[in-house]
Amino acid sequence: MSDVQVADLVIVLIAGPENPKRLPSAFFLAATAAAAEQNVIMYFTGPATELLGKGKAESIFPMPGGKSVADFMKLAEDNGVRIIGCLQSLELNGMTADDLSKPIPLLTPSAALPSLVAAGRVLTW
Repeated sequence: MSDVQVADLVIVLIAGPENPKRLPSAFFLAATAAAAEQNVIMYFTGPATELLGKGKAESIFPMPGGKSVADFMKLAEDNGVRIIGCLQSLELNGMTADDLSKPIPLLTPSAALPSLVAAGRVLTW
């Protein structure tokens, strides 16, 4: 994250496929903050990195018949939220950058920490 400006808000997303009902709120909050001209980063770590895999977010529906997690992610990105993945968590989940649905920055926690510390607000979800 050192190659980007300091964020007003960082959401460290830990919740993943194991808790689909928890996910939409994080993306709504991020999208709303970004739409209000805040610089927002979502850092996917732990189980959340699974959501970055090809087809994974598209297959998770927090509410039967509702939108997929991929739809909520797109809403956030369309409003300017930057998504960054945890490199070590990818490895923990048996994934590599080739498994991602699209190229995104991947940082170890130690590389991400300086920007997290410098953020105006950090929320863990």
